[in-house]
Amino acid sequence: MKRLFQAGILFLLAISFAAGQSGVLHPYETETALGAPNPIDTLVRNRLRQRGIQPANQCSDEVFIRRAYLDVLGTLPRLEEVRAFLADRNSEKRKALVEALFQREEFADYWSLKWCDVLRVKSEFPINLWPNAVQAYHQWIRAAVRDNMRYDQFARELLTSSGSNFRVPPVNFYRAIQGRGPSAAAAAVALTFMGTRIETWPAERRTGMEAFFSRVAYKPTAEWKEEIVCLDPAKTGAVSATFPDGRRVQIPDGQDPRKVFAGWLITPKNSWFARNAANRTWCWLTGRGIIHEADDIRSDNPPANPELLAYLEKELVKSGYDLRHLFRLILNSQTYQQSSIPRSSHGDAAALSAHYLVRRLDAEVLIDALSSVFGPGEGYSSAIPEPFTYIPENQRTIGLADGSITSQFLEMFGRPARDTGLEGERNNQPSDEQRLHLLNSTAIQQKIQRSRRLTELINATRTDRRRLIGALYLAILSRYPTEQELAAAVDYATKSGQAVRETAVDLAWALINTKEFLFRH
Repeated sequence: MKRLFQAGILFLLAISFAAGQSGVLHPYETETALGAPNPIDTLVRNRLRQRGIQPANQCSDEVFIRRAYLDVLGTLPRLEEVRAFLADRNSEKRKALVEALFQREEFADYWSLKWCDVLRVKSEFPINLWPNAVQAYHQWIRAAVRDNMRYDQFARELLTSSGSNFRVPPVNFYRAIQGRGPSAAAAAVALTFMGTRIETWPAERRTGMEAFFSRVAYKPTAEWKEEIVCLDPAKTGAVSATFPDGRRVQIPDGQDPRKVFAGWLITPKNSWFARNAANRTWCWLTGRGIIHEADDIRSDNPPANPELLAYLEKELVKSGYDLRHLFRLILNSQTYQQSSIPRSSHGDAAALSAHYLVRRLDAEVLIDALSSVFGPGEGYSSAIPEPFTYIPENQRTIGLADGSITSQFLEMFGRPARDTGLEGERNNQPSDEQRLHLLNSTAIQQKIQRSRRLTELINATRTDRRRLIGALYLAILSRYPTEQELAAAVDYATKSGQAVRETAVDLAWALINTKEFLFRH
């Protein structure tokens, strides 16, 4: 233990994440941008000029590949992928990488996870979807992400489907709501698809929207935990309802009020739907909504950059509600590809996207990152395994379907409970408990010491310490060490008199405890 702390002090000081320096900071920044500015950049730079804010430099290739993998796949790039990308001299390689990431299985896994948080995909209390429904629902969501289902179709199916929760997965949207009445349904719909909290609305306005969901009924079947979501046959007559924009509507008997609402919601003339999707996408990729919080859209919470939000909303509609189109626009922008090292201390710099926002890795992403470097071994459990749940050792955490299946690590690092669908339910704020766990945990130390992948790196570098140090940096931080870092590591290895493996364990342990590893940057 004493040896590990001594190693940690040496390496953590040598490789601390630098900030606040003038000029271009290597290896985190580059002097020139790869790719021409797009309309996002024009709108962002215009607003920054108005406020007298200097934008950050562009990020380096090393930073970009790590950032893109984490933001798009929730996964660290492999050592070989980093090497190949850094060696590539194609000026369009960043754009090509973005397109390649869309085709990866991890893309469907990670964005399914994001949507499962919003849609409250969880088998146990207080959601109680139950395991069979969770699997059906998750598979449907994942297929929608993988196949790039139009967002308006995605929303329409969730809002209007009827049938068995095992055989018609989208009906689980209504079952994953705490409460079976129209008020609970209206609140969930408003939060999910309009980004607004209906609880703040005047009572008359809430009642008018609740009427659209007043005929949703739930019917059990003879099959274990199966339930039918349908229109209540006992309720007849016309329905008087009011759209959130104040327009009243009389829905004839026999017509599904949910379909009437969905038709209003997803029309291009209605800004609620596209604005929320654009704002949420921006938040997910950059760390902060143009309207902040991303699911608190209201008249007295204006966007930081109205022109930017209007542009993204327009592009989403023009593309036929293709969310991947927004991904391309954002990921290929110079704004997204900025360094995380700010060049302005202005209080609005973060809100106006003057630099990339540094933020801790999601709990699921962090444990997967550790496993990708050192090998599998995380164990998962469900508080009420009904039926018994077995999770293979090599299962990526980002691919877990059920919010009820968890681990001590996930809970410690702020994984959301999936009870509310609120963005704020996920807690990515670092804590002393987390830092102590990474520094002192026997499980983390054993994961490193027993790592077969670390053994493979040692064998591949043929005990050449300099090559081994370079390989560890590539595997853990997605970049080569600087001359200063390499010299510090070689000096420690020489003076310690340890075997190569012990040196590698020390260095790996130190690197995973750096801000550079633990945070998106």
